[in-house]
Formats: sequence, C-alpha cells, structure tokens
Amino acid sequence: MFITIMVGTFVVSLFVNLVFMERFYIKNKREAIIAAYRSISEAIGSGDITSQEFDTEISHICERYNIEMIVLDADSKTVKSSSNNPELLAKILWENMIDPRMGERVIEETTVLDYGDDYTLQIDEDRGTGRQYMEMWGIVGNGNLVLVRATMESIKDNVTISNTFMIYVAIIAIVVGSVLILFICKKVTDPIEKLTKISDDMKKLNFEAKYVADNEYKNELDILGQNMNELSETLEKNIKELKSANISLKKDIAQKEEIDEMRKEFLSNVSHELKTPIALIQGYAEGLKEGISDDEESRNFYCEVIMDEASKMNIMVKKLLTLNQLEFGNESANMERFDIVELVRNYVKSASMLAKQKDVTVNFGDYPPIFVWGDEFKVEEVLMNYYSNALNHIAGEKIIDIRLAQNENHVRVSVFNTGEPIPEDSIGHIWEKFYKVDKARTREYGGSGVGLSIVKAIMEGMHQEYGVINYDNGVEFYFELETK
Repeated sequence: MFITIMVGTFVVSLFVNLVFMERFYIKNKREAIIAAYRSISEAIGSGDITSQEFDTEISHICERYNIEMIVLDADSKTVKSSSNNPELLAKILWENMIDPRMGERVIEETTVLDYGDDYTLQIDEDRGTGRQYMEMWGIVGNGNLVLVRATMESIKDNVTISNTFMIYVAIIAIVVGSVLILFICKKVTDPIEKLTKISDDMKKLNFEAKYVADNEYKNELDILGQNMNELSETLEKNIKELKSANISLKKDIAQKEEIDEMRKEFLSNVSHELKTPIALIQGYAEGLKEGISDDEESRNFYCEVIMDEASKMNIMVKKLLTLNQLEFGNESANMERFDIVELVRNYVKSASMLAKQKDVTVNFGDYPPIFVWGDEFKVEEVLMNYYSNALNHIAGEKIIDIRLAQNENHVRVSVFNTGEPIPEDSIGHIWEKFYKVDKARTREYGGSGVGLSIVKAIMEGMHQEYGVINYDNGVEFYFELETK
C-alpha cells in the first residue's frame, strides 16, 4: 500500500509537471519581461536610464531570465542594449512598429497576448530559424522605443530537463523507498504476526506460546506482547482453578446420591475379601500353636504363609482405602498442565527392573512433548496399574508396547501386552471391585482385583475416557487426557 501510494504520488507529480510546468515557466517569463519593461519605462521617466544602478538592475534581470532588451531614442539611436547584436534588435523593433510584411525579416506567425496604449506583448516565430520569442515592445517617455524579448526555446528546454530529471529522481526514490518501506514494514508486521499466532493459541486455550521481543528497544508492540503474556498466564491460572472447581462440583453432586450405597458396598466387599486370608492366617496359627508339625521346615512354611497373607491383606487394605477416598470424593483432583511424554518415560525407566525380572521387552517410542490437563500423581497411578496388570498377565512374546495417539483435543495413552485376550463375558466386569477373571492366577501374584477399580475411579473423577481392547495376540488398556 505504501509503495503504491509513493508511486502514485510520483506519477501524479509527473503528470502535473508535463501539463502545467511549461505554462508556469511561460507565466514567470511573461512576468519577468513585464518587470523589465516597466523598469525601463520608470528609468526613462525619471531620467535614470544612464545611471549605474539601472545598469546593475537591468543586467540582473536579463541574466536571470535570459532576456534581451534595447532602448532607442526618437532618432533611432541606441540608448541601452543587453544584446551582442543591437542592430538586429533595432530592426525587429522597427518591423513591429510598422507593417511586419514590409521589412526584410518576415514574421511567420504572431500571437498577441496583451496590449495597451503604449505597449504590446506578443509571441513571434521567426520563419528563418523556426524559433519562438516572447516580446514586449512599445513607446515610453518622450518617444523612446523599447523592445524586451526572450526565446521560448529555453523554456521548453528547461521543462524537458526538469521532467527528465524528475523521472530519474522518481525511479531512484521508488527503488530506494520501496526497499526502506519493505524493511520498515517487516519490522512492524513480524511482531504483529507473532501476536496473531499467540492470540490464536490463546483462543484454543493453549497458553504455552509466549511473545519474545527481538531487541531491547521497547515499542508499543513489545508492550502489547508483554501484556498478552501476562494475560495468558492469568487465563491459564483461572482456567486451572475453574477446571478444578468444576470437577469438584460434579463430584459433590454425584457423591450425595451415591454415598450411602457405596458405604454398604464397601463394607460388604471388605468382609468378603478378608475372609479367605483371615481364615488361612487363623488356620496356620492354630496349627503352630497345637504343634501339628514339629520339624523346623514346616514351622517356617507356616510362618511364611501367615506373613504372605498378612502382606497381601496390608496391600489390599491400602488399595481399598485409596479407592474409598476416590469414590467418596475425599480427595479432589488437582488439575494442572504437565508433559505426559515425560511422565511415561520416567515411569518406564523407574519400573525397568520389574520388566527385567520377568524377561519382558518394553517399547516406548520417541515422542515430542505433549502437554495435557490432569492430576499428575493420579495419572501416574493409572499408568502404574495398567503397567502392573500388563506384567502380571503377559505371555507369548513377552512384549509391552506403550503408545501415545494425539487427536484434535485429546491424547490417548495405551498399554498393550502380549498374551491371552480377556474373555468377552468378562470385559464388562473387569472394572468392578474385586472382580477377577482368573482367580487362581490372580491369587498367585497377589492381586486383589482393586487396581482397575482405582483406574475407573480416577478417570471418572477427571471425567475422561478409559477402556480396554482385545486383540488376537494380547490386550490393550487405554485412557485419555485433554490437551486444551
């Protein structure tokens, strides 16, 4: 736009010059001739035509405007002349005084511009040379004849030179100006483009992008960028608080309707799950007391069983307490923004010893940082339950694949392990507390059937999707988190 305006300005200026400059020159030349004629007339009238002051004044006018002049007295004698050929000027003056066709110098064309009682202003063209002259002649004082003239050719030359020079100046100015304009505009538009991208990210509730000034000089755009950074931080903080408050509100509403039923179910499940380990502990303890076996190896076996069952009861009670807190809403989700890729990578690294003990290969790809909204500690607990579940049920090639799949507003975290798929009639029950697909195997590795219930409570507490998918060669558990 700036370049167009600049070019348009030069084009208009050039057009005005081409149309009006020659007229302007002619007007100035005309005024100069009239001024010279009047100066001569006043000098003749005052008797100063022979003075040094008059000579200096008339010489200055003639040199400045390229004017020729001659003054004749009543006897046709030359009184003053600025020409190198006063005889020619005298002849032209007398030819204008009498019939132009009578002299040897014939005027091809004469255009009278102005006339009065004692003067005539005209444009003449010499047929011999083809030149045009602006002339002013007349009778002043006591019969003195005066001729003042200037060639029109110099006017056209000056106009042509002026326009040509202006074209050159315009070309140079347009080129240099365009480069400067593009440079300056880039300095202005680059920060605006940055601010536009940041505002787009803010519109999508992505507050990671920040405005960084290119230099130390602080202008209005830099101040605007700083304000947008502060606004982004404020919005992120408020959205975080709103998300946490929204989740707490939803949980409170659901909690009031379900709390009584959950208490009854909790007591019933605890009673049922503790019966078997308590019975085993009681039986082996009574056997030790009654001395059923006197050898040390049998007593050690009885003690190991009691200790193992007590340890399993301790783990189960801790998980039940965790589940109880989640389901009763005593522990609200602390919503924050974190990198899920870093969380998964750190957990896989910390749990690598468990995989080595079972000779399991764990695969996790190289992903760029993906920021999500959620309770970081609870998300890690979900991942831990999926990972532990995969280790306990792995078979075949003994491979665990952890994958991340990102869509428009969510990222899916999936944990796949090779082995037997879950029976179809059990798919709908695995999220229930204390449900076990293979009770014998579950008891073998000390499972309580509470881990997936904890996953369910955490994901529903954050109002996010979770689930399981069967494959021919294994099982995939997944959960989703918001990225915006």
